[in-house]
Formats: sequence, C-alpha cells, structure tokens
Amino acid sequence: MASLLLPVHGLLLLLVIMTCLLGVPGMPPQPPASCNQTGCIVSNAYGVWGDRKECWVSSVVFPTTEEEILSAVANANKNKQKVKVVSGYAHTIPKLVCPASPPENSVLISTAKYNSSIQVDKDKLIVTADSGVGLRELIDRVEEAGLSLVAAPYWEGASLGGVVSTGSHGSSWWGKGGAVHDHVVGLSLVVPAGASEGYAKVIRINGQDPLFNAARVSLGLLGVISKVSLSLEPGFKRSITYLFKSDESLEEEFMNHAKKHEFGDITWYPSQNQTVYRNDDRVPLNSSGDGTNDFLGFQSTLILVSSAVRSTEKSLESAKNVRGKCTLAASGLAYKKFIANGLKNNLIFTGYPVVGRQGKMQTSGSCLYSPVTSTASSCAWDPRFKGLRFYETTAIFPASRFGDFIKDVKKLRDIKPENFCGVDNYNGLLIRFIKASGAYIGQSEDSVVMDFNYYRADEPSTPRLNQDVWEEVEQMAFFKYGAKPHWAKNRNLAFTGVQNKYPNFSKFLQAKKQLDPGSMFSSEWSDEILLGKAAAKGDECALEGQCICLEDRHCSPDKQYFCKPGIVYKEARVCRYVPSSIA
Repeated sequence: MASLLLPVHGLLLLLVIMTCLLGVPGMPPQPPASCNQTGCIVSNAYGVWGDRKECWVSSVVFPTTEEEILSAVANANKNKQKVKVVSGYAHTIPKLVCPASPPENSVLISTAKYNSSIQVDKDKLIVTADSGVGLRELIDRVEEAGLSLVAAPYWEGASLGGVVSTGSHGSSWWGKGGAVHDHVVGLSLVVPAGASEGYAKVIRINGQDPLFNAARVSLGLLGVISKVSLSLEPGFKRSITYLFKSDESLEEEFMNHAKKHEFGDITWYPSQNQTVYRNDDRVPLNSSGDGTNDFLGFQSTLILVSSAVRSTEKSLESAKNVRGKCTLAASGLAYKKFIANGLKNNLIFTGYPVVGRQGKMQTSGSCLYSPVTSTASSCAWDPRFKGLRFYETTAIFPASRFGDFIKDVKKLRDIKPENFCGVDNYNGLLIRFIKASGAYIGQSEDSVVMDFNYYRADEPSTPRLNQDVWEEVEQMAFFKYGAKPHWAKNRNLAFTGVQNKYPNFSKFLQAKKQLDPGSMFSSEWSDEILLGKAAAKGDECALEGQCICLEDRHCSPDKQYFCKPGIVYKEARVCRYVPSSIA
C-alpha cells in the first residue's frame, strides 16, 4: 500500500501547485440556514456538528435593520420562543446557534442581510458597523479611510458580531492585544423586555457600563448584538518573514518571540522537529511593498484536489499507514516553505520580507469570494464535496505553564515521532498570543493559544489512526495544564468544568440572568458549552470527543480500540488501538 501511495502524494502536490499558480476561482460557501416545507435546518460551514445531529428550527428571519431585529426578538418573546443568532458564515464548531428541541418552539435570526452600515469616524478613530458586516468588508472600509484595525482573526469568514461574541483573535501581547473584543469601545444589544416596553428593547453599552465586560464576549447568550464600535489606529504596514528552525529550544524561546514581535506567532511541526517563527511587525506606511497574505489553507482548492486528498487520507487511515502520512507531512511542509505559506510580494512570493498594508496582511480567506457560476473549486472543507473533514482543538494556556506543556508533548513525541505526522499533514501546532482581558469570559492573564487540526472520519463509529496520541495531548492541555477552550472551536470534552477556569464567571451569569431572565437565548447545547456539563456516556462516545472514556465500550472494542491510560500524562484516558494478538 505504501509504495502505491507515494506516487499519489506527488500527484496531489502537483495539483495543489497548479491550483495556486492558475488561481482557479471557486464556488462560494453555501448559506448556513435553509428551509423547506417541513421546517428549517441550520448547520455550520463544515456541514456537521460535533454530535453529528441535525439542528432544526421552525423558522428563520433575515432582518435588514436594527428595528427589524427588535421586532423579531419582541415577537419571539411574546410567543415564548427560543432564539439563536447565526451569521452568513457560521464557522463556529460547537452547536451554539441551535435554539432548542423541539424545533417548533424556536426561531433563528440570521444577520446575513444585516450588513449595510459601516461608519468610520476619522477624528475619534472609531468604526461602528452592523453586526452582520463581514470582516473583510469592514477592514477594507477602514483602510480606505487611511486607518487600520489592529486585531483580527486569521480567517476572515466571519461577521463582526460573531468575531466579538466568540472571543476570536489574532496574535499579540502588545498594546490592547490580539483579541478583537479588547478593541471594542461600545456595542448595542437587543434584549427581551416586559409587555410595557414592547417585549424587546435596545440597550447601548460602552466601556463605563457595568455590563460592558459581560457583553464583549457573550456567545449570543445575552441578546442579539446589533451594532459594534471598535477603536482604530492611523494606517500602517506590516513586515513578515518566516524563519524555519529546529524545535530544540521552543519551550525557552516562545515567550521572547511574543515580546519581540508585535504580531508574531509560531507553527510547530512535531514530527518534523521543525518550528516556523513568524517575525511579524508593523512598519511605517511609506515603507516599500504592496504584499498580501493569501494563506494557502484558505485559498480556493480544485475539487479534484480536495477530494483526492481526502481519499488518500482515508486510505492511509484504513491501512494504518503511518509512513504515508509522514510523507505527506514532509512534502507539505517543503511546499509551504517554497511559497511562504501564501504570502505574496505582489502576485507571487519573491522573497522576504513581505511588506504590505495592515488590511492585506492581517487576515485572509480568498476562497470565500468566488463567482457563483464557477464550479471548479471551493474552500477545501466545503461539505457539498468529498473534501477535507477534520477536528480542531484550540487550548488557551496561562503563559507561565505553556513551556512545561511543550516539554510533555516532546516526551510523547519522542517515543514515536511518526505518530505525530497526522497533525503535521494539516498545519502543525499553531501557537499564538492573547493579552490579559477584562472580559468576564475572556482571558484573565497573558495567554498562549495552541490550535491543531486532525483527521475526522466520515462515520462516528470509525476510530482514527493514532487516536490515543491526540486524545492524550488534548486532555493534557485542558486538564493537566488547565487550558481554557476557545469558545468557537473544540470537541465537547474540552469544555468539561470550564466554569471553574474563569475568575469572573459568576459575574457573567449574573449579567445573563439580568438581561435574559427567561433564558430565551439559552439551549441545552449552549448550556453544555457554557456550563461544561458532561454528556451521558454512551457506546463509542469517546471516539468523537463527546466524552472521556472510562470503559472499553466508550471506545470501539470491536475494532480493537480500548480505553487505556495515557503514556506521559498517566491520568488521561484514551482510546488506543491494541491488536488482538497483543491484547
């Protein structure tokens, strides 16, 4: 099998190169909400929720003004309906936008058409926009005014309201930090009210309001965000250089890197013993260069390529072919190095440093903006095609504890480095930095964020190759080192006991009770995330992170996956492949 797959890897790489060089336009993503005669279904952009169960609602409304949002909330409150909000993008992985079951008593508010107002105040250095405005449109409008938004997530497929409410971020310990919500200076919420106030009202919240730190990161649980105001700075450029190094001193170097480079990050490829340090700093606006950041993973991908990559992944998983995964990891890293992972000095990458306007360098997502008529390519994870399907784990560590976590991961890696090739097929371990925040369910101290993606099977009952390794890393992060989960990512187990990790969690719940006493904006799914409630343990529940295994039946004993202790983190309980001959 391995000898047959090696030529395929080379073909896939050639196809990827062709995609990048030809700039093939692709299909834009599908809307997250759609309706038929029986009701409406809402999904995320990946086409599958963590529990793989569909989310149905009785109706979806598409307000275009704040007044229409007010009317929708009032009508739902009067009729005692559950309400959730979704944007036109819906890249949140947990099931936060699903109102409740049964669906007959619920309504979904979509902000997809609530995106007409963006007001830039050049004197006060503030932009105020509708919550449904897309991140790219917001950034471009700010840049046209000669200003720059300092913080933004790396992926621009999100609305302004979604970015703020889920705690989305870039990378920085400098200034106000890399989290978008720490640049919020005011916002408006549409909340339920009594009959005398028309069943709903709009409240305006600024930095002096007692509700400000609750509203900045609210997960859609306090009301509907209608307007957001962000602080701006005079326009500037950024200079980026990727430095490839051994990972030998990563645990000593990560903190100095964050302090030295304003927007720096680090990508760690454990199986390759490689780290990629992003030296990323602002430079004056008159600096030479008109570069862009068109991150490789967010470019339109030929459907032929994404489906072939997925097919190859499935074959490698089925054959338990670790060597094949390592070949993919090595060739992928070499290609990323060759093209600077999507950085372009102009039309292509010609050398470091790459210098460009802040608005072109801070975020990317070119696969979002393709003509509807194009059918050749799409975002690589588009669920309409048999492309990539993956999990994403994002853990947010106290900075003081991250070095010891790296050491533990290295111990686990050094036992058998090839077991880590699966994550290096994607983007390795991305390490970013978030400054301490006053938001109640933001970060209470300077923190380090670690993201990694890894293979997800088509069926929930199918275990994955080296499943135990990633479960041990995951549990090590969240339980041994007390990392907090990113609210918009992760498998359910990451949220276990999450309420105990935030010093001001009770203040957030008090604000929630004050603004939504009837729990109109809560559901069993959002309660699972916010309150970290453990789900009932059923057969095979650990395979997809719906539980931590305690018994073999929580894994897949029929497929020779049994519940075992961790190797480095002994308290972990993981699903490990143990062939019957060994068992």
